[in-house]
Amino acid sequence: MGLKDWFNRKSAEVAEEDKERKMRLERDIIMALRQVYDPEIPVNVYDLGLIYEVKVDDDHNVYIQMTLTAPNCPMADYVVEQVKTAVEDVPGVVSARIDLVFEPVWDKSRMSEEALVELGLDN
Repeated sequence: MGLKDWFNRKSAEVAEEDKERKMRLERDIIMALRQVYDPEIPVNVYDLGLIYEVKVDDDHNVYIQMTLTAPNCPMADYVVEQVKTAVEDVPGVVSARIDLVFEPVWDKSRMSEEALVELGLDN
């Protein structure tokens, strides 16, 4: 095996390790999001379907797009801050940016099966 082949193999190994590390980080972020509860509904924001998107860049900065069950939620700032803090507390996360959006509109179809069962809406 030549030097070029060795470098190509090492580059592929490093890329695979980076991909696996990023996937673990995304899993850990989701676990952290499941610790943040909507103050008015006894379900976490992830299973409630309030998290629309989670992106982790190569530098481990996190972008989250989320919504609320209602646009006029009086606890909006509190929930967004709790999400940001929970994500930034995950080991390996450098920073978190949270964008609060209201399109598409949230509805109960976004809830996980666990959330539906918890709230007795699984009928």
